[in-house]
Amino acid sequence: MKRDVRDVLGGALMVAVGAGAALYAQQHYELGELRNMGPGFFPVALGWLLAALGVLIALPALLRGGEPIVLAGRAAVAVLGSLVVFGLLLKPAGLVLATVAAVLLASLADARYRWRTRLLTAGVIAALAWLIFIAGLGMVLPTWPWSA
Repeated sequence: MKRDVRDVLGGALMVAVGAGAALYAQQHYELGELRNMGPGFFPVALGWLLAALGVLIALPALLRGGEPIVLAGRAAVAVLGSLVVFGLLLKPAGLVLATVAAVLLASLADARYRWRTRLLTAGVIAALAWLIFIAGLGMVLPTWPWSA
């Protein structure tokens, strides 16, 4: 019988992240007591809660069948490549051009979109990134290549 691999892996990831966060918080922050909670109490509790939910998702998935995971190579390369391109272009090209390049590359994951739609989406997301991070939050990022 084939297992429900998606839920098994998802639950296992939740257990790993939750347990890791809880153990880190336990070692680096004071827990305190239930009556007088320290700064580590809430992160530890949330971490173990996340781990418990992961177990509740993964265990039943071991007993039921599921569909095999089909990996879309083109989509994976496009999305991961867009992250790498954004990271490499942010300083030399600026936020706007790096965002446009990353969105255009990520849009190649789905061949159904026309270039007009891709360019419009890239422009809107780049404008929103500028509005949120530079104008709104005042982050010090190069906007264009000549402002780096």
